[in-house]
Amino acid sequence: MTLIQKYLFRQISLPVLAACASLAGIGILSQTLDQLEIIVERGQSVWVLLKLTLLAVPQLFSVILPIGLFVGALIALTRLQREQELTAAYASGMSRWQMIAPGAWLAVGVAVVMLLTNVVIQPWSQRTAREQAFSIRTDLAALLVEEGRFVQGPNGLTVYVQQIEQNGLLKNLFIYIQNGDEVTTWDASEARFGRVDGQPVLTMKQGSWQQYSSAGVLQQLVFDGYVFPLGQYVTDDQKIRYKPADLWMGQLFNPTDALVRDTGSRGELLAEAHSRLSSPLYALTAMAMALTAILGGAFSRTGYSARIAKASGAFLLVRVVGYAVVAASAWNGWLNVFQYVLPIVATAVALRLLFRALKPRKASRLSLTRLKVRPA
Repeated sequence: MTLIQKYLFRQISLPVLAACASLAGIGILSQTLDQLEIIVERGQSVWVLLKLTLLAVPQLFSVILPIGLFVGALIALTRLQREQELTAAYASGMSRWQMIAPGAWLAVGVAVVMLLTNVVIQPWSQRTAREQAFSIRTDLAALLVEEGRFVQGPNGLTVYVQQIEQNGLLKNLFIYIQNGDEVTTWDASEARFGRVDGQPVLTMKQGSWQQYSSAGVLQQLVFDGYVFPLGQYVTDDQKIRYKPADLWMGQLFNPTDALVRDTGSRGELLAEAHSRLSSPLYALTAMAMALTAILGGAFSRTGYSARIAKASGAFLLVRVVGYAVVAASAWNGWLNVFQYVLPIVATAVALRLLFRALKPRKASRLSLTRLKVRPA
């Protein structure tokens, strides 16, 4: 790029980056609010909350980046036109293609980032988040204990813990088990969850055991250490169930029968695959419509509100129709081709309007007749 093109590239890139960062911040905030139950109900750390929030961001890129590109480009181009920097660039001899080249390169860069994210980063982040959420749901400490409260588990189990330390050590544990008319209680000064031979256990220290015999006599046992098995109170037959957004591209295009049974139909998986490949094209559409809104007409001293409103409405309409096509493609496979056709056609129409505005209109014959000099 020439020196002027590099300048235009920087002037457009900064507002685009700011717009994308703002939208990403809103997305992170919404994800954080959704994940607050992890800390409130599951007793997880702030680091787990932050990890799950950040892992959800790549999936939002297909929505955030085209909108941020469109908004940022409009802001930058409006300022450049208002301060007549674009007029000065035209006066220096730059052609229309040279003028739009910086924006086009920026759109191509955003499209490449979106494609890389959709193909590689998104499935990795979604799978990692799904596995983290699964481990939280099946965490014995989160399921069976809650500091300062009686927690009722399966098969007549009730657990109370006075204090849970950061390292997972349980202080002043009480266990109540009711099996029909038989009641058994355990208490320990310290306890910790663990596994022995692959089975979940609770290792208790400095505690006692109480139970009434069949004759109604209270039996009591004091111990220094005891390993309490938890296998009958937890189920280890659960497995992670992935969604189409969690799968790799190879799994989407060529899913196994088990994957189709657990995740979704082949049509849904194929629609997800084409959506990941076609969504980067909307970055080109966003830039083309932003350029058309500002450069697709004559200079206006009163601003470009009408043109910007039309371009915004057109981009919103195209994006909404794009989502509708993705949903319809899950049930009609032949519609997948329109996931590519829609953004390409919208980009071509925007560029057509952009360059058509440069061509001078032909004067009508009536106007030429009026311009003729009448003989004296």
